[in-house]
Amino acid sequence: MSDLLWQKPGVKVDARIQKFLAGEDVILDREFFVFDIQASRAHAQGLQQIGILSADELEGLERELSILADDFSAGRFVLDDHYEDGHSAIEARLVERLGDAGKKIHTGRSRNDQILVATRLWLKDRLSRLIATCRESAQVALARAEAEQSVPLPGYTHLQRAVVSSLGMWWAAWAEGFIDDARRAADTLAWVDANPLGSAAGYGVNLPLARDHTTQALGFARMQVSAAYAQLSRGKFEMGAIEALSSALLDLRRLAWDLSLFTSAEFGFVALPSQYTTGSSIMPNKRNPDVIELMRASYSAAAAARTEIEQLLSLPSGYHRDLQFSKGAIFHAFGRGLDALELLPDLLRNLEWKAERMREALDPSMYATDLAVDMAREGLPFREAYRLAADPARWAQGDPDASLRARVSPGASADLRLEALKDRLARLAG
Repeated sequence: MSDLLWQKPGVKVDARIQKFLAGEDVILDREFFVFDIQASRAHAQGLQQIGILSADELEGLERELSILADDFSAGRFVLDDHYEDGHSAIEARLVERLGDAGKKIHTGRSRNDQILVATRLWLKDRLSRLIATCRESAQVALARAEAEQSVPLPGYTHLQRAVVSSLGMWWAAWAEGFIDDARRAADTLAWVDANPLGSAAGYGVNLPLARDHTTQALGFARMQVSAAYAQLSRGKFEMGAIEALSSALLDLRRLAWDLSLFTSAEFGFVALPSQYTTGSSIMPNKRNPDVIELMRASYSAAAAARTEIEQLLSLPSGYHRDLQFSKGAIFHAFGRGLDALELLPDLLRNLEWKAERMREALDPSMYATDLAVDMAREGLPFREAYRLAADPARWAQGDPDASLRARVSPGASADLRLEALKDRLARLAG
């Protein structure tokens, strides 16, 4: 490992203790590295503005930071245990290439605000991806709701046949769900879109740092004003981002459960695209819905990550090393969660419904609610209509198409209000 940034004369470094301190940090920092470089460039520009760096020194630093970013992306520079973390790797590279100019780069900043700003930029990137995939899933669901709105589908409560429903209602439900998920992610993105760079170790520094410049240069909507709050927000903002991710993953989990049931031989309502299934290692007859099962399981990573970070935050104000462990949690949550969600739009586009099988599953009991409401509309008190409609002798095989046409309450099969959902989605995009 290269010399430690904090090492002082006479301080003995125990290799075992240092291994524990560093942990996986340098490996995890690969996720943040390009954002750390980006923030270092903005910080250097700010230092030049207040006279810490000359124009020539800034030019050299910007050049070397660009080369480092390219080398990292191309695999020519590897972030490994030669370094304590990504921050020290950047500084070591700049010192190696530029000497004293490289030694100046850390003026006015701490690894505390360095990791804060890299994390914040990373979260903005991941939340943008989350918004995009929720919007795309909603668009696909809306298109299919419009195309298949009148196709009958059994509606279930408690996994028991309940009433006649439709593919239009099924698709519209997921469309509105993912519109809400995109809205929540966008609101969270706006919340975390605050620049902590320049807060140093949480107490500012005796320099007029160009924080307005770094805020603009890094594309933040605002400065996170209080240096002390910048430290207090670590973990809190990460939890908020995970909660936005979790909202979408909860919808994905329930959707995947529907498809797990509907693709079974007992239901037989839908066929998955072949690439979303796998074979059994022993049973030649099997095609297993492994992709949707792993989609269903992906929420667990977000739930675990949120809990892990929440448990880290039982801390007083100021920075504490405990917070180092928050990095792995967000990488795991967003890594697994976005991988699952970004497979969803194509899956939704390519589902094949088996309309005849769905019609066959509609039995006479599923028209009982229609019967009770019809009698209530004619003037019979609903509770009396309910009692009469509960008698199987009154049940007859109804007409599913007529049942769907009669369901005129807003949001039901005959009044899906798809234009309202399209408008909500369009406004979200704006």
